[in-house]
Amino acid sequence: MSKLSPAQKDELMDEFKQQFAIANAQELLEKMTEKCFSKCVTKPGVSLDSSENKCISMCVDRFMESFNIISRSYSSRIQRESNKV
Repeated sequence: MSKLSPAQKDELMDEFKQQFAIANAQELLEKMTEKCFSKCVTKPGVSLDSSENKCISMCVDRFMESFNIISRSYSSRIQRESNKV
C-alpha cells in the first residue's frame, strides 16, 4: 500500500467505496425483501392479491424512508466527527 502513488491510492479508495455501496444496497434489498415478504404474504401462491400488493408497497416505502433517515443521520455524524479532527 505504501508503494502506491497518491492517484493509485485515490483510485483504490474509490473502488472500495463503490464495492461497499454495492454490498450495502444488496444487504438492504435482502433485508427489505425478507421483512416485507414475511409481514405481508401469509399464504404464498402463484400471485399476490391486492391486499398483499398494498402491504408490500407500504412496507417497502416505510423501509426506504427509515433507511434514508438513518443514512442522512449517519452521514451528518461522520461529517461532524471529521470536522473535529
